[in-house]
Amino acid sequence: MADSRPHTDDPRSDEELMVAFRKGEGRAFAPLVARYKRGLYNFILRSVGNRSRAEEMLQDVFMRVIKAKNRYEQTARFSTWIYTIARNHCVDESRRGKHRKTVSADAPRGRFGDEAGASLLDRTAAPQVGTDAAAEGPRLQQRMAQAVDNLPDDQREVFLMRQLGGLSFKQIGKVVGAPENTVKSRMRYALEKLRTELQDLRE
Repeated sequence: MADSRPHTDDPRSDEELMVAFRKGEGRAFAPLVARYKRGLYNFILRSVGNRSRAEEMLQDVFMRVIKAKNRYEQTARFSTWIYTIARNHCVDESRRGKHRKTVSADAPRGRFGDEAGASLLDRTAAPQVGTDAAAEGPRLQQRMAQAVDNLPDDQREVFLMRQLGGLSFKQIGKVVGAPENTVKSRMRYALEKLRTELQDLRE
């Protein structure tokens, strides 16, 4: 899958930047934030359903990365590592029973730009919407976001990491602690459910 992260001026890989940051190059962290903040924000948002809390949790994730920098090993993919941190934070939040609700299309956007609805609508292999339907962009984005929210937790997190984070199935498997084939099955079931729920948009 093509890398969906914003480009930065620093030509170094994520792993090289994180190692440089670990060794004391403070400025190496900024490109990592730029590359990951949008995808992580939308992943967290779709997990907790509350924009202000998602922004707080995003900051928490980056703070956890900073605190854990000395435990990072270059042999590990940075994307896998940071999404594991984000997922664990979302799981902890869910266990506390806070904030889980669908994000309203009318709610104010977060500082990091809630692109989840539009992004998922653009990237998913689910429905191909017609010209008339496409003109109703906000409504379609809300329908897509609602459909994703309705997915079982294990399917939703795989779908979001694949579509918003651009992670490979192997990477996702490492994040969620499941075999690659299981991850692929969850993705397939997620897409089937989305196609069914959004079937009317294809008509």
